[in-house]
Amino acid sequence: MRQAVSIKPYLRLSGLEPLVVRPETNFINIGERTNVTGSKKFARLVREGLYEEALTVARQQVENGAQILDINMDDALLDGELAMVTFLNQLQSEPDIAKIPVMIDSSKFHIIEAGLKCVQGKCIVNSISLKEGEEKFFEQAVICRSYGAAVIVMAFDEKGQADTYERRIEICDRAYKFLTEKVGFPPQDIIFDLNIFAIATGLEEHNNYAIDFIQSTKAIKERLPLTKISGGVSNLSFSFRGNEHVREAMHSVFLYHAIKAGMDMGIVNAGQLVVYDEINPELRQLCEDVILNRGNDNNEATEKLIAFAETVKAKGKVVERDESWRNNTVEERLKHALVNGITEYIDADTEEARLKYPRPLEVIEGPLMAGMDVVGDLFGSGKMFLPQVVKSARVMKKSVAVLTPYIELEKARASSAGKILMATVKGDVHDIGKNIVGVVLGCNGYEIIDLGVMVPADRILDEAQKQNADIIGLSGLITPSLDEMVHVAHEMKRRKMKQPLLIGGATTSRMHTAVKIAEQYDNGVVHVLDASRSVTVAGSLLSKENKPAFLSQISKEYQKLREDFASKKTAKQLISYEAAIKNKFIVDWDKFNPVIPKLKEPLVFNNFSLRELVPFMDWSPFFIAWEMAGKFPAILEDEIVGKEATKLYNDARDLLEKIVSENWLQAHGVIGFWPANSNGRDTISVLHEQAGPDEVIHLECLRQQVKKAAGQPNISLADFICPADNAKQDYLGAFAVTIAGIEPHIKKFESQYDDYNKIMLQALADRLAEAFAECLHQKVRREYWGYVPEETLDNSALIKEEYLGIRPAPGYPACPDHTEKYKLFHLLNATENTGITLTESLAMYPAASVCGWYFGNTEAKYFGVGKIEKDQLADYTERKKMDAEIVERWLRPVLE
Repeated sequence: MRQAVSIKPYLRLSGLEPLVVRPETNFINIGERTNVTGSKKFARLVREGLYEEALTVARQQVENGAQILDINMDDALLDGELAMVTFLNQLQSEPDIAKIPVMIDSSKFHIIEAGLKCVQGKCIVNSISLKEGEEKFFEQAVICRSYGAAVIVMAFDEKGQADTYERRIEICDRAYKFLTEKVGFPPQDIIFDLNIFAIATGLEEHNNYAIDFIQSTKAIKERLPLTKISGGVSNLSFSFRGNEHVREAMHSVFLYHAIKAGMDMGIVNAGQLVVYDEINPELRQLCEDVILNRGNDNNEATEKLIAFAETVKAKGKVVERDESWRNNTVEERLKHALVNGITEYIDADTEEARLKYPRPLEVIEGPLMAGMDVVGDLFGSGKMFLPQVVKSARVMKKSVAVLTPYIELEKARASSAGKILMATVKGDVHDIGKNIVGVVLGCNGYEIIDLGVMVPADRILDEAQKQNADIIGLSGLITPSLDEMVHVAHEMKRRKMKQPLLIGGATTSRMHTAVKIAEQYDNGVVHVLDASRSVTVAGSLLSKENKPAFLSQISKEYQKLREDFASKKTAKQLISYEAAIKNKFIVDWDKFNPVIPKLKEPLVFNNFSLRELVPFMDWSPFFIAWEMAGKFPAILEDEIVGKEATKLYNDARDLLEKIVSENWLQAHGVIGFWPANSNGRDTISVLHEQAGPDEVIHLECLRQQVKKAAGQPNISLADFICPADNAKQDYLGAFAVTIAGIEPHIKKFESQYDDYNKIMLQALADRLAEAFAECLHQKVRREYWGYVPEETLDNSALIKEEYLGIRPAPGYPACPDHTEKYKLFHLLNATENTGITLTESLAMYPAASVCGWYFGNTEAKYFGVGKIEKDQLADYTERKKMDAEIVERWLRPVLE
């Protein structure tokens, strides 16, 4: 971790010659030009939102020798908090700037706290003080300490700023004792700003300001040797604004004496310091007389310095940068910009390349990709690091943005291979797979009309007819979407439509498509397994020569699937529902000792740390979403996909770091526990104490009915809850978690034609939601329920589900009825506590959401209910007190 206050032997100040006599003296140079109150240029760039150009100011400070960057956004015309957060987030991806510590400088503590959340590593807060009393001082100090920041403590108390030697000592002694004894601050993280005031003002009471600072510095370093001393050096020469030649001399002379006295750091323009020995001897002597208050009776020394100042002109300085690379070919310039992350010339260079190449796409495929290949090689060999790659990506995006209008124009002039309308069906919010298919088809010349998610059947079909689409594609993830797809096919037949229908999504299958969907529509229904096959399927369907034979072959395959399905139906052996109950999973309840959860009411998590979730991520499903099958991390070494999988993984880690460090997304969740007992069959009664002492929620479970081998039980979730007649109080838990805030970033990527990062972001949000569920489940086992407090499983063991207890989700194999989700949401007050809402198909929105039950019985295990018979359906319908037709619709996937 970067230490903000580590000191190096001070031999050179701002890249110049040795300044002080004693080489063992230490000093840290704080760059001040990234302060809107001290730099008109920086303030203008920030006000205009030109943050990338503002970064060049910071870069110049670093190049000129600044060892800490003081960043201040206190301007009446600025949203200071937004400006601070935006600038710090961009700065973190610039390794040549971020290599030095940051000082977050503001008179408004809410801006400081916002900045603390953005900075990686140790930083410095500028500042806190006793100005508003000890209570406020304590509150702010505790917050700074919690982020591990060092603090600048102003020599300022309830009486005002310290402007004498005695007052500086008094305030610093008091603040030091308070911070070390009451807050627990390490002395080395305390930096006193002893107040540097303007001298040579013509007022005699100001004449001692500089020498008092120097002498109090020496005294405090002797009394409190581990603390640091700082100050705003440019304040000293305020009387000589406009005469930079004199100001630079005053600063160097003052630092010469202050550093010898023990000053550790100072806020000063790193590019405007002269070497002490190279100052004009007469000017140097005049500066020393004023600073040390020698021979200054009746302001004599001040008058002499003013007189000398009128005889000299400010010396302007031009910083030379190596621009020789600008003389190379446009291809070399683009590569240099990509490798070095330079955005300054990218628009002009891209336009030059566009005019040079026959087609704009060739600029991307040629010099831009060549430059990114170099970036990839450097990164892969360890010669380039993640922040630099992020910077290169920004250059690439800017260049592509210049080319995009011309590429789109070229597409418009070209004839389309066909028009394909795509949608995620009503009630379903998942669209990652659909987006991937759309990108693949679009790259192969097809015009894609994407209606988005939760699209009703009538709108899909109306748009298809209005747009004269050649093919309709439906997508869905949750099981109720299968019924909606059947409905869409039925409506297509009723409307006498002719377009082929493509079916895709995680819960879809060739069998379901053949048995349920294709039977509803006669003009071609095709299940598409993955994006790689979508191009071949679309091409066959839109080819007049190939379409008849292709659909004939599909028809024969689906007929065979229907026959196989029919034969398997008669061959399956299911037992009666009562027989299944008698063969339940057996728990020795007499030896069962229920653990009482620590929580008495639901616990809400708002803005849970995303960084804490990252270690819980399971990456294997991430690669499956990109149609790269294989276990992580072995997939990275796979002979066939390993190279591309590694590239994908690296890109994902880059984006994930940005998501986390810049707080793109927010993790919200809620957990709760309640007294519960089963009825010995398939109902769990939950005492909802928060709603009232008499409110009982009945959870209805389904039981396996397939005939099992001898000694193998027919399991129901109710088997894992102690029966009420056992007279032991058992418990049940629940959770709901979500990753919110994705929409503006999705829109941003869409506006940039960046499908890659759009899909990447969606996939990572899904992984973070699952990681959140995994993280909270671990906390439940160890802390909140505490039935295995000593658990030490690593993430690979968690992924393999080696933990004790289970967290099954409504709508999944152990409890396939989605309608039980209503009860879970009621118990947790999930919508109010997390913002998750349920669609009419009981999908959760935001899409990156997970909910489920907590079973703390250490014998509980995951299972699938499988198919059930009509006798259990009848019993379940009676228990649910719902219309039989509705229950049957929700349970259709498990009905025989």
